[in-house]
Amino acid sequence: MIFRLDERLLFPDPQLAEEDGLLAVGGDLSPQRLLLAYQNGIFPWYSDDTPILWYSPHERFVLYPHQLKISKSMRQVLRSGRFRISMDTAFADIISNCSIAPREGQDGTWITDDMKAAYIRLHQLGHAHSVEVWLNDELVGGLYGVRVGRVFCGESMFSKVSNASKTALIYLCKTSLYDLIDCQMHTEHLESMGAGMISREEYIRELRKG
Repeated sequence: MIFRLDERLLFPDPQLAEEDGLLAVGGDLSPQRLLLAYQNGIFPWYSDDTPILWYSPHERFVLYPHQLKISKSMRQVLRSGRFRISMDTAFADIISNCSIAPREGQDGTWITDDMKAAYIRLHQLGHAHSVEVWLNDELVGGLYGVRVGRVFCGESMFSKVSNASKTALIYLCKTSLYDLIDCQMHTEHLESMGAGMISREEYIRELRKG
């Protein structure tokens, strides 16, 4: 059963999600609703031609920073000092670049104009964060997501040059700010860096550790 949200600030139990993780439809992208969603392991994912769809997958693809694997070649990239890295200095540029980055097997983007505005507002309120990777003062990669306690709920990343997005993720892991990074979707390169699947129940326990 898929629940239809109204103006009330609440979500159904994530355990009631459909097999594909779809839990609810409707509502809005207010900061209060977004934060409540993330605190309960729920996130919005939809396109311009659909209403807002809210998901809570049965499994989450996550990375524990202490289990991060850095390849020999990537270590050389990091030691080279090729990239300059910053945090929270160009959030709007990061989300804009993520919205136009090509994705294998995917047409269009889920980062609609409304989504951009909503997450920029979360950033202004101190709940959403970005990592920027620069090459010769040009923004060439990065990522953004939402912080819930010691969990970083990653939303998207992009890379204009080789290894830029990996550099952003490694930097995030090394900040010691987070015990868990939610990568949401499985990719082979994230798996090679140490990410793996955990159950929804385990993920929500991590969120509630505070």
